Amino acid sequence: MASPKAQVLDSVAADLARTDGSQFINPAGMTVKSRILLPEGFKRANYRTEEFGNFLENLPLYPIDREVHYYNGKIKPRNNIYNSVVKLDIGKRDLHQCADAVMRLRADYLYQQKRYKDIKFNFLSDGKPRTFTNYAKGDYAYPTYWKYLEYIFAYANTASLHDELPRVKTTQEVKIGDTFIQKGSPIGHAIIVVDLAKDSTGKTIVLLAQSYMPAQEIQILNNWNNSKLSPWYDIDQDIIKTPEWTFYPKNLKTWE
Repeated sequence: MASPKAQVLDSVAADLARTDGSQFINPAGMTVKSRILLPEGFKRANYRTEEFGNFLENLPLYPIDREVHYYNGKIKPRNNIYNSVVKLDIGKRDLHQCADAVMRLRADYLYQQKRYKDIKFNFLSDGKPRTFTNYAKGDYAYPTYWKYLEYIFAYANTASLHDELPRVKTTQEVKIGDTFIQKGSPIGHAIIVVDLAKDSTGKTIVLLAQSYMPAQEIQILNNWNNSKLSPWYDIDQDIIKTPEWTFYPKNLKTWE
């Protein structure tokens, strides 16, 4: 019979293993909504086709065994950080980092909806917006759009996005598409809520996604703090710990 200490270690190891989110993973699912299953008692909201929530829930995913690729083609090992990889090209330059991925998802949604005038982000240097319509000069083809994004990625960052977006008063008001941002010194980080569900009491859980440094594909994060909930997060906490960064309720921002 195993010693009490060994039993404790085995229990800890088992809990850690479950933080990989496997209990809520449908390997056959190829979108956020179809791959990440819900804990018992929780339901997703119903979004209209034109809403940001619908866009995020239906982000395409690579097959379940896919690992995150950096911009240079090298692999970011799982290390239990993430469970799924969003199937979006990130280019060949070291630009698609954390805040860039957040801006990219917002811009991709607006581009899909042909809301070209709404695609704009502030530069760090002067805090003023650079709009897609001014950049494109009537050429809204995807190659022009991607060049615009890389232009934004080069001159906007966590600090500029932090200052651009309004703060959410409380995490209990979180919406799909909201983002946690720390502008930090010398570096910060940003992650985005890509799915959300509620139970009958109004309790909210979310899925969080990120890119990071160097530039890399967007990944759905595991929750190391709650093996029974991972990869879902309960963000109604004093501290929101993700595998590669720690956030606080005051860091939650939303889109106007």
